[in-house]
Amino acid sequence: MQTLHCEYRDHTITASVMAHPGSPLPYAAGCLITDPEGHTSRRLALPLKVALLADLENAQHASLAHGKWLVDQKLNARKRSD
Repeated sequence: MQTLHCEYRDHTITASVMAHPGSPLPYAAGCLITDPEGHTSRRLALPLKVALLADLENAQHASLAHGKWLVDQKLNARKRSD
């Protein structure tokens, strides 16, 4: 399985999709975020209501979108505190 990743605001976001074969929604979406200093987060799962998807490609794209949202939240919070 090819893992999708992207560069966003100097961070690398990597889709981390877990497969649960036999389930009606077999893909649990999540991501890993690597900051500009090289520190990688633990796996950050999507909220449970939207984390499980039927299609691998959709799960990967949802994972990347969630990672971008998390990076935005982190950087915007930092701007407000400065």
